[in-house]
Amino acid sequence: MHKTVLQGLVLVAIIITLASCANRGNPSGGPKDVEAPVIIKSTPENFTTNFKGKEIRIYFDEYVKIKNLQKQLIISPPMDIEPTVTPLGTASKSIKIIINDTLDDNTTYAFNFGQSIVDNNEENPYDYYKYVFSTGDYIDSLSVKGKILDAENRKPDTYISVMLYEQDSTYTDSTVYKQKPKYITNTLDSITNFSIDNIKPGNYKLVALKDENGNFTFQQDKDKIGFYEGFITAPTEEEYTIKLFKEELNFEAKRPKQVAGQKIAFGYEGDYRTMDIEMLGNQPADYKTRITKDEKTDTLYYWYKPKIELDSALFVVKNKTYIDTLTHRFRDIAKDSLTVKATIAGTINFNDDFSISANIPFETINENQITILDKDSLNIPFKTSYSNYDNVYSFQFDKEESNTYKIRMLPNALEDFFGNVNDTLNYTVKTKTFSDYSNIRITLRNAEYPMIVQLMTERGEVKYEQFAAQEQLFDFRNLNPGKYYIRVIFDANGNKKWDSGNFLKQLQPERVAHYPDLVDARANWDPVIEIILE
Repeated sequence: MHKTVLQGLVLVAIIITLASCANRGNPSGGPKDVEAPVIIKSTPENFTTNFKGKEIRIYFDEYVKIKNLQKQLIISPPMDIEPTVTPLGTASKSIKIIINDTLDDNTTYAFNFGQSIVDNNEENPYDYYKYVFSTGDYIDSLSVKGKILDAENRKPDTYISVMLYEQDSTYTDSTVYKQKPKYITNTLDSITNFSIDNIKPGNYKLVALKDENGNFTFQQDKDKIGFYEGFITAPTEEEYTIKLFKEELNFEAKRPKQVAGQKIAFGYEGDYRTMDIEMLGNQPADYKTRITKDEKTDTLYYWYKPKIELDSALFVVKNKTYIDTLTHRFRDIAKDSLTVKATIAGTINFNDDFSISANIPFETINENQITILDKDSLNIPFKTSYSNYDNVYSFQFDKEESNTYKIRMLPNALEDFFGNVNDTLNYTVKTKTFSDYSNIRITLRNAEYPMIVQLMTERGEVKYEQFAAQEQLFDFRNLNPGKYYIRVIFDANGNKKWDSGNFLKQLQPERVAHYPDLVDARANWDPVIEIILE
């Protein structure tokens, strides 16, 4: 009996030991560290005056790392030669800053680290730590505050540089293209408000940039820009609102290139709609040209006939005040064969026209060689229209619910610029029922006409739009079901499009208003929206 009890105790002990071994390596641990690192001291001390050194040390109570320094660290005024900040990528209990540039006299410098300083274990950030010193007798303490909006879109971009240029004898409107600002801050990745701190009294030009290459200067082809008209005076209690926009590029023609027989590509930047291309020199009496636009790229195609027996020629490109002479070398390349395609396939919306495009400019259309039949084989009357630049023929005809339309184009219905004709072409499109679509009615209050009302996807793509020169209801009918944002454009010049701004002309973009809610346009559902404009 005693032996049995002893064996039982030994067994219990073994089980306890095994359980203890099984738990090894799985400690319960303590509470998660959520505390930011603490600065113990700085040398020289923060807000030091009469700074003469080249090295700064910041000491912490624990190991820290520096993350995303290139985006997070903002130095105001900017330095021509960036300082060296260490360590990068490794943990340390201190941060060292080596100043590599020559500092200006009597100037306050601010190093704003954003959220780049984090502890080594949990990466808790030391939020927006700022180290400030002055090379003069005092710390400049004035601020300029405001917020950033996007002139066109619902939300502004992140990491917007907001800058002050000193109004002195060297300042011109072209300064923003060539020189760094006097003071700078950045909205970083989460806020749209800004505060440019530690500035001295004076008059300044306030400019904001989505600075894509981080050089603190404006590149029209890459950066968005916003500005306050005129100059601001510090100190000031006013809060400034800056609208960021992408300028329309200044027009420039690119070198021409032969891409097919009797087809030359002219690339461009800017607005092509008033672009004119002319070949210099003698041309045959029957010489003819056409110009079309590439569907996707910023390219115009110059088509010509008959074939030119020249090695090279000069072309003059004009666009408003722009003029340039370009040399083109001809190459012996085969001409394209005619290819015709429908721009709509499958289901056609009641609001849309059936249309066709081709890889060679259309020359003529013979409507007698074209028929449109519905599902009952009834002949449907139609009209056509042609877009020269797009090289698209559109077919307008009345469409009924739940119907099928067969479009047949017999041979020779279409002739292209070079005299090629089509073979028989057959296309089929179908309509849905009206209840498959949604209708949205929009009423504007306090509107200043002319106006443009647009329906946009959540990604910002414009799907539908209407222009009005005077007061009216905006009825969007037979919409594909989906969720839409509403954008209202104050089309001041009545040209039926949104016009961006221009910094050199000190021209702000046209005003835009956004309806705050996402509109759910469901099938067989007709939302009615009233928008009160400020």
